[in-house]
Amino acid sequence: MHVRSPRIVNFFSRPTQHSLKVYRASYTNCSHSTTHRTFMASPTRSFWEPSKVLVFGGGNFGSCLADHLGDSDHNVYLWSRQEEVVKSLNEVHRNPIYLKDHQFSVNITAVGPELPGKTLIDDMDVLLFAIPTQFLRENLTKLQSYLDRKKHPLLIFVNKGIEIGTHALTLEIIADTCGTEIAKAATFISGPSFAKEIVQRQPTSVSVTSFTDSEAQRAAVLFHQPHFRCYTGSDPIGTELAGALKNVYAIAAGAADGLGFENNTRAMIITRGLAEMTRIGTAYGADPLTFLGLAGVGDLFMTCSSPTSRNYSVGFRLGKGESLDSIIDSLGSIAEGVTTAKGVKMILDELGIKARIATTIYEVLYEGKDIQTAVRELLELPLSKEIDLPSATGGPAKQLMEKLGLY
Repeated sequence: MHVRSPRIVNFFSRPTQHSLKVYRASYTNCSHSTTHRTFMASPTRSFWEPSKVLVFGGGNFGSCLADHLGDSDHNVYLWSRQEEVVKSLNEVHRNPIYLKDHQFSVNITAVGPELPGKTLIDDMDVLLFAIPTQFLRENLTKLQSYLDRKKHPLLIFVNKGIEIGTHALTLEIIADTCGTEIAKAATFISGPSFAKEIVQRQPTSVSVTSFTDSEAQRAAVLFHQPHFRCYTGSDPIGTELAGALKNVYAIAAGAADGLGFENNTRAMIITRGLAEMTRIGTAYGADPLTFLGLAGVGDLFMTCSSPTSRNYSVGFRLGKGESLDSIIDSLGSIAEGVTTAKGVKMILDELGIKARIATTIYEVLYEGKDIQTAVRELLELPLSKEIDLPSATGGPAKQLMEKLGLY
């Protein structure tokens, strides 16, 4: 049987609505062959049906994902708690605080500053949460009564962090506030994906994971484009841990650069950081292979290597001798690694394992350890095995999965 090849648009530039439709129309004539699946996971006509999406969070990442979905012909509502953002997006299609030079999709309707009510939520196919982890529980508590347990929308979470105080992952926060059925179906997107490059339509790949394969597939279908490739997985615990932990190591990498160290040192921090992330994740009960994927080493490499990373910037300025308070005051946005370092320390203490780089970052941030002293102590550590996975594994993940009724 003759198979018609898909027409590929130039995805190195911002696509027009026409070019996306041309791409889609040509692709839906393709078969399900492995060759063509390298472009789309399931090329059927239902694949292209537009969705109604409500994005919570008008910061860098929430805004860029809303723009991507709007340009993909979905009907997008973007909630921001800042009135000036709502007004500007609706009137001139610009965000006056984040990604200020970008012209946003006309398919975005901004709402706020009050949280959306039941009427709007009931009309949505997808709820996407781009709210910082430390504020997620508060907002889910307010919204949970609007969610229909029998027929709820697809819930996607893109925040990366560990809750201070409880050291809970987002999965547990969802279970506590919205119930276990909703938590089991929640989907997580993570990977090397800077907001400013997404709005420029630079080729990007992310990991899309859920305990429910059908929900991961739905989320991947929603986002997948030639310039935004999605790969599905079934280890949301590992994906969450990787996304949170890499921010701590980005602070370490930035600090090393701020102190004047160069490529050898950065490569050492990234590689040893990955070893620590894998050790923590394995002890927690995640799949070690998750840390070799986009949400693990992919995101770690990018965040540790780019001065545009907020967490890298915090570390770099610490290495230059600035105080944490002055850095936070002038940063203008949240660096998740600063708060995550506290949660990581609690997890390490609970698991009884060592992660010396992560512990050192906690000591510099919260115990006043001099950064020069911290570096010297790390470099003077005794010999050890390069790969040293813990023998006892799975406690916290097992407890969480039992809570969700999955174990």
